[in-house]
Amino acid sequence: MALLEICVDDPAGLAVAAAAGADRIELCAALSVGGLTPTAGLMHAAAQLTCPTYAMIRPRAGDFVFDAQDVAVMEADIDAARDAGLAGVVLGASLPDGRLDRAVLARLVARAAGMGLTLHRAFDLVPDFDEAIDVAVALGFERILTSGGTRSAAAGLGALAAIQAAARGRISIMPGSGVTADNVGALLALGFTEVHASGGQALPAPTGKVLDLGFDSPARRGTSFDAIQKLRAAIK
Repeated sequence: MALLEICVDDPAGLAVAAAAGADRIELCAALSVGGLTPTAGLMHAAAQLTCPTYAMIRPRAGDFVFDAQDVAVMEADIDAARDAGLAGVVLGASLPDGRLDRAVLARLVARAAGMGLTLHRAFDLVPDFDEAIDVAVALGFERILTSGGTRSAAAGLGALAAIQAAARGRISIMPGSGVTADNVGALLALGFTEVHASGGQALPAPTGKVLDLGFDSPARRGTSFDAIQKLRAAIK
């Protein structure tokens, strides 16, 4: 059966994902912008679970072209993830032309020595998937999280199949973005052995001063126990 990774960005989502049977958790802050580095407190909470957890290491929203200050922060965040007892980290870094920044990634991978490694969707920005796979393999990543360069994994089936073929079993390719119980079957039919999802649901829209002062978003989402269980059932 394919492994199910669930991404969460708050304590409630962490508890729901664990209770619903996630095989692995990607721990983030701010999933609304694709995920940022979680707080030290959330890392420590995740470390209490039996489910292995990988922390997103991304210091800001926007692109993945990181300067020296960004990299220094990312190295410290990798240390925090290790100190918390997490199983691994999720990394990515780009050059201005979209290619993977091998030098920055090598530095971050070295800092994460002994931890599990996922290459995140910075991969979806590369101009040449085959070249990027070779870089990821050479650097020692376990897996690549990708939607095939499209908005959702369901829309990128053709590219995902080509990426899977190019990987030639050297590294796991993990489809993610918009994966649900309704579309996971098409991904599994291509032979993927792990998938990534949020199990997200819309939360009640905030009102009053909390919204007026910008402390919340009307589009905020949470983690759904039912959505994760339906996805697990579809995988089975």
